[in-house]
Amino acid sequence: MQTDTLIKPEATSTAALIATVFSHIREGDTEYKSGGLRDFFLYRDLGIAAATNGQVVAQLVKANLPPEEGTGWHRHEAKFHIVIMLKGWARFMYETTETLVKTGDCVHQRPGIAHYLFDCSPDMEYLEIVSPADFKTFDVTGPCAVPPVTPWT
Repeated sequence: MQTDTLIKPEATSTAALIATVFSHIREGDTEYKSGGLRDFFLYRDLGIAAATNGQVVAQLVKANLPPEEGTGWHRHEAKFHIVIMLKGWARFMYETTETLVKTGDCVHQRPGIAHYLFDCSPDMEYLEIVSPADFKTFDVTGPCAVPPVTPWT
């Protein structure tokens, strides 16, 4: 990481400058790993949590196994959460609304929204950006039934 050659804007507080650093993670710098929130996904850390001192996490998430039972109903304790679909598609329930998120789509998940990823394509990959980096996830009772999964063939 390089931190000493950047020009720092005058209006930025000293505390904010100390809390964050410049970061450039290249494709081969980090690998996809299992062991994240969901067993059927692989996760690639983009170094943003370290660069922002835990203020924000950015990670690539991709399908690894069929989501036979999906994520289950849950919510996140986060101030900010977006998903940008880079490849493939995923089907979510956001409260009582079924939502198909396809390549190029961006979803802002408002804080605390109950949701359920119940289906995705084998090539699904998305960028997830959340604040704070150590956001919490809580299982919740779903407000409605969830449609069936599309089997991978």
